[in-house]
Amino acid sequence: MTPQHVVGAQLYTVREHCKDLEGLRQSLRKIADIGYTAVQVSGVGPIEPQAIADAAQETGLKIVATHSGWNRFLNDLDALIAEHKTFRCRHLAVGMLPKEYHSLEGLKRFEEEVIPVSERLAAEGMTFSYHNHSHEFVRYGGKTWLEMLYEDVASSHVKAELDTYWVQHGGGDPVQWICRCAGRQPVLHLKDMAVTEERQQRFAEVGEGNLNWNAILQAARESGVDWFMVEQDQTYGRDPFESLAISYRNLTALGLS
Repeated sequence: MTPQHVVGAQLYTVREHCKDLEGLRQSLRKIADIGYTAVQVSGVGPIEPQAIADAAQETGLKIVATHSGWNRFLNDLDALIAEHKTFRCRHLAVGMLPKEYHSLEGLKRFEEEVIPVSERLAAEGMTFSYHNHSHEFVRYGGKTWLEMLYEDVASSHVKAELDTYWVQHGGGDPVQWICRCAGRQPVLHLKDMAVTEERQQRFAEVGEGNLNWNAILQAARESGVDWFMVEQDQTYGRDPFESLAISYRNLTALGLS
């Protein structure tokens, strides 16, 4: 049975330290020492999948999710499936679609292309999720791109990998969106938003910004989220491992571990 409410680290946060196998090994050890028990593979390498799997196993970290480019889903799906069998990972997601999909026409194209991809993954016991940024909150005829995607395509074909920062950045309410996607979000990205004196929005460690974490975590628990992935796109000069540690400590204080 899948563990509930497990906190993991999105390796994209420490991507600059994971460019080769030794860097990945050192990074995974630091992440495990913080207290994380799971990771999402994204932005690492190039490193052979078996070497990634071995490095994670050495540190006791479970690979629970990944990000891959849409081109790989379309043109290299058999190899992608084989890699995830090596990882013993069943949750795949696209990190961002190419720009030509960022329109109403692009949405329709994606909705057509994703069905055979998700069906092939389902046959292997794997899921496909869409990870949002903020451009999906552009409205077309009164509805956002993201609303239409999740209304048009069944949860059996596309899961939601919501990102709390990017939902807020797009003018959405993270709590409302988590509730809207109840039952279709195995993985949730936890990322805070802070504002500078110059009114610039910045990525922040969880609990160090302005998002309502008590409400977000409560909604996520009630909505069936299994894996909570901490991600921070930029740390603005702070050691990204320190940022991951701050987020972990704050989440632990909020009752999540």
